Formats: sequence, structure tokens, C-alpha cells
Amino acid sequence: MKFALILTNLAGGGAERSMLRLGTALLRRGHAVRTILLEARIEHEVPANAVLDILAPRVGKGFVGKWQAAWRLRRHYARNRLQDHVAVSTLPFADEVAIRAQVPGLWCRITNTLSAEVDQLARHRPAKAARRLARYRRLYENRRLVAVSQGVEADLRGAIGLQRARIRRIYNGLDLDAIRLAAAEPPPDLPQEPFVLHAGRFAAQKRHDLLLDAWTEARLPHRLVLLTQSDPRLEALVRERGLQSRVTIAGFRANPYPWMRAAELLVLSSDREGMPSVLVEALASGTRVVSTDCPSGPREVLRGPMSRWLVPPGDARALAAAMRAALASPRPGPSAVPEEFTEAHMVRAYEALGAG
Repeated sequence: MKFALILTNLAGGGAERSMLRLGTALLRRGHAVRTILLEARIEHEVPANAVLDILAPRVGKGFVGKWQAAWRLRRHYARNRLQDHVAVSTLPFADEVAIRAQVPGLWCRITNTLSAEVDQLARHRPAKAARRLARYRRLYENRRLVAVSQGVEADLRGAIGLQRARIRRIYNGLDLDAIRLAAAEPPPDLPQEPFVLHAGRFAAQKRHDLLLDAWTEARLPHRLVLLTQSDPRLEALVRERGLQSRVTIAGFRANPYPWMRAAELLVLSSDREGMPSVLVEALASGTRVVSTDCPSGPREVLRGPMSRWLVPPGDARALAAAMRAALASPRPGPSAVPEEFTEAHMVRAYEALGAG
């Protein structure tokens, strides 16, 4: 089969990393894969055998930028005769460009609970929230969609109100052996002292403020390491709480797995997610996890006895208590990762998209 994966760029982020993993997995199964970037921003390590098509140095995010990007994508499809490819786009900007370009065989991959984003916006800018909801309905109604979790699928049908969209739920699958192999290559600046890890970009939904409040409350002897690019606002949050000596902002890492394996615990503090692969990656690395029970995804990963490590979103005290309890518990074994999150399961599901 032939696949075209359409992204705005390969800047740091879980959605972009997941698409690279999908492309690699499809290549290993013998499929032809082209990864199409609307702009030339690349922070992730791209596999050597990947076919990477870059359409422009930069793309504007307004109406004119979308129109230009759609024109380039339509021309690229025609020149390279890609009409027989199964196309998968991800994140709303790339989805909208691909739809404007009338990409054939398109599936839009939805990575977040969109209504949570709308609800958060409505707290301060209700008119803008209403426009955002209307935009999502226009964009995704009557489309073919891939939801990365059950929670995302339910959100699309319920709160977003899509009545005619065709939705398939496909979890982000991981090559567990490759993760364990990559985890065996520790970087030279890996902390020598025991540490707790948070891996995720600095964004409002990730709730670094909540994490830092919980870290203050927990009073653990460990260091807190944040795998994210430094940002003056993040540095201010650390400084306001007097945590400069207990928190390290380590930057974005193309290979976060040595950090996950070496960590005593990984914490997810988000208000919303789609399907946080970081939880599966940490479990595959043999690392304890604690997470907010946010919409959506964490409860689909942390099942059965593991669900005790879920805490209510926005509750710093509960998060602190869960961190203390988790650090006193054994590390998870290989069976902690549900089978639905394996690469083989994911690839079979994407192959099925080609049948319509």
C-alpha cells in the first residue's frame, strides 16, 4: 500500500513524534510512505529511509497562509501522482490545508479532546470559543476521522456534535523493543541523583504550574526534571515558588527514553490530552507513572490496579500524595502496557483504512 502523512512541521510535540513512528512502522511492513511537511521546521530525528517532502521554508497561519499551503499541496499531489495514496493528516491546521487541497483518500487524525480546548477558551473569551467550535464542526463534519482514543471519539460525537463523520479509533502504537533499546543510550548530562520526570511541551494544557505546586507540596528529596524547552514564563513559575535548586529544565530531547528509564517516576499533570503516549513510553521503560485523570487517554492506559495512580485534574494535593505513594511502590513490569498500544496493532488498523 501507499501512504502520505501530512503534517505542518516536525517541531517538538507528541503528535509529530507519533506520525514519525507510524511512518517507520508502515515502512517496516513494506508499504511506501511519504511524509509531507507544509513547512521546513524539523526538530525530531527523521529515519534515514524516510521519504520527506518539504513544501515551503515557512507557512503563514492565517487565511492567506492556509490558501497558499493548500495550493502547494494540491500541486505537489498532481506532480507526484499521489492520488492513489492513503492520506493521513494530523492537527487542525494541517487538516484544514489538506481539506482545502481536496486531498483524495484523506483521514484526519484527531489527537485531542477538542471540546476541552473550547471549554477552556470559553472561560475568558466566549465569542472566540463559539467560533472555534463552529470551525471544528465545519472542518470535521462528514469527514473520515481517526480518533487516537475512546475519549477523543466520544468527544467528537458528543460535545463537538459530529453526526455524519466516519470515525475509527486507533491508538498510537509503539515499538516496545525499540524503546527499550533507545533507553539504553544514556546522554552525558543524565542526572546522577534520583529524579522525577515530566516530559511535555510548555503549554497551558500541560499545567506546569500545577506540577510545581504539587512538587512543593510533596517535599520529596528527588530532583524534578522537565524535558521541555526553556521559556521565560516557565522559569518565572519555578522562581516564584523558590524551586530553582530542586527543578531542572533540561530542554527538548529527540530521544527521551534514557531519561524515562532512569527516572524514579514520570508525572503527567495535564488538564486535557488526546492520548498521552508518554504514559505508555514510561511503562515500556519500566518507570512508575502518576497522571491526572484528564480527558482523555490516561484512564485507557492505566487500567485495573494501575488506575490507583490517577488523580483528579487540577488537584495539586492529590497529585503530591500520589507521587509519594508511587515512589514507595514497585516498578511496573512488561505486562503493564496493554496490547492495543503495540506497533503491530496500530499498523493493522491503518492498513484497514485503505479499504475505506
